[in-house]
Amino acid sequence: MTVTKALYIAARAVDYFGMTLFLGGLLFIAFLWPRGGDHGRARGVVVTGWILGVVGTVSAIGLEGAWISQRSPADFLNWDLITQVLDVHFGKVWFARTLLWLLGGVVLAQVLQRGRVAATSLGWRVGLMAIGFGLLRTTGMTGHASESVRPTLAQIADFLHVLGICAWLGGLAMLLFGLLARRDPDELAAVVPRYSKLAMGSVLLIIAGGVVLTWQTLGSAGKLFSTDYGRTLLFKIVVLAVILLAAQGSRSWVNRRLDFAVVLRGQASAVRPFVYSVAAETALVIVVVVAASLLVTASPGR
Repeated sequence: MTVTKALYIAARAVDYFGMTLFLGGLLFIAFLWPRGGDHGRARGVVVTGWILGVVGTVSAIGLEGAWISQRSPADFLNWDLITQVLDVHFGKVWFARTLLWLLGGVVLAQVLQRGRVAATSLGWRVGLMAIGFGLLRTTGMTGHASESVRPTLAQIADFLHVLGICAWLGGLAMLLFGLLARRDPDELAAVVPRYSKLAMGSVLLIIAGGVVLTWQTLGSAGKLFSTDYGRTLLFKIVVLAVILLAAQGSRSWVNRRLDFAVVLRGQASAVRPFVYSVAAETALVIVVVVAASLLVTASPGR
């Protein structure tokens, strides 16, 4: 693997990670915890996501051109190289994605200015869903889903798969750095059970979408073991299975210990096991995002 390709993969990973924090975090605020729009740590999660998304997308445009042209990664901001990328289909998708990130900045600015008032307004939520749809759709258009035998089915599966990842990882980040850091017993009692249900639905989307994508991309189970692409995908599946075990621990805490933690008014010792479980899930999902970036730039037949 060349340095330019490695940096391109890293840029895509940054873009994906930013999208999960931005979309997942704002969905969490919009539908589970509108009061989070008033709190600095929660805002920090979505601001970080937006910055990473913009940097990752812009960098990926230039690095993709440098990789394809076999040029130095230092040339990734060369305007002639960028215009060459923007002339092809992938480049047009990346340009549309850049515009979506800029529009996402408008949605973000409303939360920063108006907090929960924006998060509970219908117009803001419609805007968020429009931007989210665009970001999720362009993700599928730059991957292998568009090249499968049944592209429509594969892209629907990819859309749902990535949506599940965003809702899950973005929600975990909001829990870890926003909600749990405050240890407000009323917020814990109101938000954590609802997120637990959202996480379960997200997992189902991830699994269902992943099964369809694997079937459409590889065509046979044997390629999971006989190709580099398949082995990377298998690694991603194994890590996901480990995450599900950690998630089961979190769910068990919610079912058995949440009421106790609320009675103790969010005491650190009572909440700590849940914090550790959520932190472990978050770290492992980041590994899945990196694996996804590797898969996007790999050939399914190799």
